[in-house]
Amino acid sequence: MRRPLTARLLVTIACVGLGAVARAQSKTDPNAVAVWPVQRNVYMAVGPGGNAAVQIGDDGVLVVDSLVAGASANLVAAIRGLSDKPIRWIVNTHSHPDHTGGNVAVAKAGRYISSGNTRGGDGASILTFERALRRMGADAGPDVVPEQGRPTDSYFVRSKDLFFNGEAVQVLHQPAAHTDGDSLVVFRHSDVVVAGDVFTPQRYPAIDIDEGGTIDGLVAGLNHILELTVPAWNQEGGTMVIPGHGRLCDEADVSDYRDMVTIVRDRVRALVTKGLTLAQAQAAAPTFDYDGVYGTPDYSGDMFVAAVYRSLTASRSLTGSPAAPPSGGAPR
Repeated sequence: MRRPLTARLLVTIACVGLGAVARAQSKTDPNAVAVWPVQRNVYMAVGPGGNAAVQIGDDGVLVVDSLVAGASANLVAAIRGLSDKPIRWIVNTHSHPDHTGGNVAVAKAGRYISSGNTRGGDGASILTFERALRRMGADAGPDVVPEQGRPTDSYFVRSKDLFFNGEAVQVLHQPAAHTDGDSLVVFRHSDVVVAGDVFTPQRYPAIDIDEGGTIDGLVAGLNHILELTVPAWNQEGGTMVIPGHGRLCDEADVSDYRDMVTIVRDRVRALVTKGLTLAQAQAAAPTFDYDGVYGTPDYSGDMFVAAVYRSLTASRSLTGSPAAPPSGGAPR
């Protein structure tokens, strides 16, 4: 008798198909955007370099992250293919340009909601954590965003709550993870978590130490996602997780990834405690058994080890131990 496909296998098959569609489209348009339904009224938009999320309903459209600038017109067109309602909100999970580059075009295509203090008007509202806002509004720097695409709203506490399209939407600050300005976005009724670059299952995690990211904060972020997710039968399906880059996932995928990051962190920590230099730590190959799964030409296991080593030794320097010299190369 043929065994029915499990939910997790169905998700994998679906995402493989979505990836094939995106690759086919990218042959004619390198800024192509493919859209896949996730659960209820939440969709994943896959573009060059990363993912966005789109929630639709009677109130309008809410977008989480806006991809790179070059893909913004295609993202707006993809949103219009889902709903003709106005784009009301953009939520940026952090300040990096592969997640905020489309802010100007996507905001311009929307209208903000009128309230007792405002009359409504052109341009969707943009929300992010206040440290990400500062970087997007800086006069110079890698994360600067044109004025028309800078956040109009920010929060500086643990969370910001919205109620939109008939469901609670929670924007949760995740301290010192990929950066110090990361947010997780939870659609409670749809049962979807948008993780930003705290979770990137197709590669080792990038840690932007210059913008306040840390390896311990990243592990805490992955554990936080696991606290927010609930699996369906046999640990498959249930809460779906849209990563900053890579395939659509569920709790089991996040758990596997969390275990890998934690194990590598602990291995590098043991090498640091023994007094090994970065070169010696890399020579010990603490990512050897994971490189075939998570290593990429752009971000190898050695590069991830360098980021972890730098994060751990920077923490030790606060207590008087010498810090390692900076080592770049990690994707943003």
